[in-house]
Amino acid sequence: MTGVQQFNCLQEDDDQMAINKLHDEFRAVDFSTGWEVPPGYPEGIKQKILSGALDEVNKTGSRTRILKFDPGVWTTKPFVHEYWEEVFLFSGDLTVGNDENGNGGEAFKPYTYAVRPPGVYHGPFKSETGAMMIEIHYFDPA
Repeated sequence: MTGVQQFNCLQEDDDQMAINKLHDEFRAVDFSTGWEVPPGYPEGIKQKILSGALDEVNKTGSRTRILKFDPGVWTTKPFVHEYWEEVFLFSGDLTVGNDENGNGGEAFKPYTYAVRPPGVYHGPFKSETGAMMIEIHYFDPA
């Protein structure tokens, strides 16, 4: 049996599903490959897409990703986007609200969570020791 399986769902095949993710049962995630720098991010921040895709032009879709900060990396400007975002910090440290030189802000430890609606400015961010978080991004399907 593979991780991605086809199942008969309650939804008819002709109907469009609001969430664009495959049914994917438990599978090992390889942390040694598949990392890329997201557009607009500094080199020390990488993402690994686990599921889905986000179309920011047409404002559709959803994705789940792991975002990884290398030790000592920071961003310099706040972020804002037009999709919902949920973030769970599961390792390392993350500081929110530093200045352009990486100073200041409020530090958070593992097992902290944030949810942001579209249009909310957040960041900048930095990590002293490195960090990994899972992020879920989605446009409102309604």
